[in-house]
Amino acid sequence: MPLPHLPRRTHEELLMETAYIALGSNLENPRHQLALGVAALARLPHTRLTAQSLLYRSAPVGYVSQPDFVNAIAAITTDLAPRALLDELLAIEREHGRVREVPNGPRTLDLDIALYGERVINEPGLTVPHPRMAQRAFVIVPLAEIAPSLRIPGTALTARAALRQLRDPAQVRLLG
Repeated sequence: MPLPHLPRRTHEELLMETAYIALGSNLENPRHQLALGVAALARLPHTRLTAQSLLYRSAPVGYVSQPDFVNAIAAITTDLAPRALLDELLAIEREHGRVREVPNGPRTLDLDIALYGERVINEPGLTVPHPRMAQRAFVIVPLAEIAPSLRIPGTALTARAALRQLRDPAQVRLLG
């Protein structure tokens, strides 16, 4: 029996990887900062923005003497390697005034690689999946919105299952 005809993927499409970028801000009009961040992701070389979540408000974790955060997740396809993607994200943060004075402190724009395909990466300065993401409502709630059946590499969990296991998913509230 002949195999069904499948459309051929271009060389560029074969090299593309899906990555999920966590966005956060709690300074200088956070909603606007996230909109600028998503627009900057869409302009990255060899990258296409494929989805973005709604915006969510969350309380700070760790250093709590700061304003609440606005968070989202964006999905991209890219042929940038993980380290090159991280370098691009850090450059975008700097362009938007990100200063790293206090660990987990206030920030104009925070862009983190939450997931990069099915890879598990542990290198200096780059850990994917993002550390403790399955326990962080501000990552899992928007991720489950846009990719509920996505499996989190290194775990047996989908985004939906991780959402069900959160201790307090209500700590993240949808912005109106």
